[in-house]
Amino acid sequence: MVRSSQLLHPARTPAAVRPAATVLLLRDSPQGIEVLMTRRSMTASFAPGAYVFPGGGIDAADAQSHGQSTRRATQSDLHLTQAIAAIRESFEELGILLARRADGSHLGTGEIATLDRKAPFAEQCATQGLTLSGADVFVLAHWITDRDLPRRFDVPFLVARMPEGQEPVADESEQFEPVWVRPADALARHAAGGFFIIFPTVRTLERLQAYPSVQAVLNACAVNDEPLFTSCPRAGLMNGHESRHMEHEPPFGELALVCPHGQIVHELAWQTERPVPLLKNVQRLTAPNPGFMTGPGTNSYLVGDPVSGHIAIDPGPDIPEHIERLWRAAGGDIRAIVCTHSHPDHSPGAARLQALCAESPPILGLPSASTARENSRFTPERALSDGERLVLMGSAGDAISSHTLQVVHTPGHAANHLCLLLEEDGLLFSGDHILNGSTTVIDPPDGNMGAYLDSLDKLDRLCEAHGVDFILPAHGYVLGDLKQTSDNPSAPEHGGARAAIAHLKAHRLAREAKVGRAMQAQPEGTMDDWVKLAYDDVPERLWPVAKRSLLAHVERLQSLGGFNL
Repeated sequence: MVRSSQLLHPARTPAAVRPAATVLLLRDSPQGIEVLMTRRSMTASFAPGAYVFPGGGIDAADAQSHGQSTRRATQSDLHLTQAIAAIRESFEELGILLARRADGSHLGTGEIATLDRKAPFAEQCATQGLTLSGADVFVLAHWITDRDLPRRFDVPFLVARMPEGQEPVADESEQFEPVWVRPADALARHAAGGFFIIFPTVRTLERLQAYPSVQAVLNACAVNDEPLFTSCPRAGLMNGHESRHMEHEPPFGELALVCPHGQIVHELAWQTERPVPLLKNVQRLTAPNPGFMTGPGTNSYLVGDPVSGHIAIDPGPDIPEHIERLWRAAGGDIRAIVCTHSHPDHSPGAARLQALCAESPPILGLPSASTARENSRFTPERALSDGERLVLMGSAGDAISSHTLQVVHTPGHAANHLCLLLEEDGLLFSGDHILNGSTTVIDPPDGNMGAYLDSLDKLDRLCEAHGVDFILPAHGYVLGDLKQTSDNPSAPEHGGARAAIAHLKAHRLAREAKVGRAMQAQPEGTMDDWVKLAYDDVPERLWPVAKRSLLAHVERLQSLGGFNL
């Protein structure tokens, strides 16, 4: 866990979350699913003027009305309470009543108009002989309002089929202008600036547009009777403008590391001119070598502070202006230079960086294996050992500064690849072994898929032992998050370094299974034949690179005794 003393921004307590519920009322149309949306009052305290789904807070009476509602066998008490709250709010705000008479029929719009939307809901339904249709309301998603906002809600996004014979009639106090709209059209109108919707609504509509019918949505939600996804987004800045991100999106982990309490201050736009502070003792400077294989560029890291001095990780390619910026970011005080591996976008800048430093810090790493390509030759001044610790320590007055990097040999991407664990803060510097936004290429003979997967297991054990939440890759944003997505300890957990590793390993094994099926389908095929089948979800322009990892999978399958060329 990151030391609080190393956080860049002072701790703040986010606003408490309030339980609420909202419901997407759906209907089928010749053009696809339509969802009922309505405009919030311009004086509303939360999202004024936004088009939303009907909903609101959960009342104590909602939990006491279970006996007046139908219920699925798999529907929990919590989900039934949420469903009843959504049914009540739909009635109060839009005059839609998800309740049935004894014969199974719904009330029509005219009949609903005779009811009092402000009277106690459950009592009024009981008087009318109506049973609430809780069993017809499913959980689609679970949203927790972003940590930066002054009003926060813990809210399921529920789904239900619109009752026949009913039309929405807005209450004209909280909700206005009800409209039926296809998800794709709502998103297009929002993008054009004429239909304001907030971030959770945008992301929910994006997912909803993938379903061909209302029944398809309900069937998907009924599989486990749990939310299809849960999110408490984080916000940063993209070129100075607010930018929000869900857990699966690349910037999320970086925002969790730099601004764990939800401050919107961290700039996410890639640039190469200035170091990016991630913690008080960690800076990232991205080399100006963006490209197909390097993404936004190679990340160089500085670990340490002015008291302890710094260790430079992956000085990158030998680009003079980048090396000088790295040296200046460390105040010229670099105690060691570590290369995670020998590839040309990682190690060549080491000698130039060393020459700039008055004390000539040692260049550390592992020497290239004989299998390395000619442009990936590297010989460190001292070879590191697996498990070795590199310690930075200094003092100023009564303050002692200490930073320990543990060396972890992780062959797979390259035979001499290593990762580094910052023990005091539980951070893993992963080099090219784990990337954000792509999977690393395993290129035999120096790359080996079996060794790569074994190294993932090794890193998983290390992360478990040290409570590692964040991975700092050589390409892309920081990976990981703080696990808990809300202030509610019972909320589902997300992420962390181990989840990122598990996801990556599952992806690799799924790809390997496709390789195996391709080889079975065409036992006399070539690499060109197999790549078309095993990487059919990858653009054809990427197949030349994919073939390198394909070969690594083929070699591993052969080593397991599955196939012979």
